[in-house]
Amino acid sequence: MEDKELDFVCGENCPHYKKINEVKSVEPNTEEILSLADMFKLFADNTRLRIICNILNTELCVCDLCELLGLNQSTVSHQLQLLRSAKLVKYRREGKQVYYSLQDEHIEKIISLSLEHILEEGKSYGM
Repeated sequence: MEDKELDFVCGENCPHYKKINEVKSVEPNTEEILSLADMFKLFADNTRLRIICNILNTELCVCDLCELLGLNQSTVSHQLQLLRSAKLVKYRREGKQVYYSLQDEHIEKIISLSLEHILEEGKSYGM
């Protein structure tokens, strides 16, 4: 290993078992970790994330989302169905219009905090 790499690893092997046991006692179980991973996979798709960001502070109908995203109704509806199934968005029908909004404030917090994080100090996460 190069000297710079050594700055990021322990210099000696001495696990702190008290801390390890504390962490294990509150660590999410396997099912919870898998559910969390599935939720973040939904956020990883550009179209779904754009939908979520567009309805972050207001509800929009499918037609509005299609116009904003420059996508056809079939594509937007498919992505909305995935978000509905994961309970990330909810909808209400008003006549022939279907309006979408975030399921609850948890989703808004996840997105808002993430945006705040990447905008802080001009951080860039582009690949």
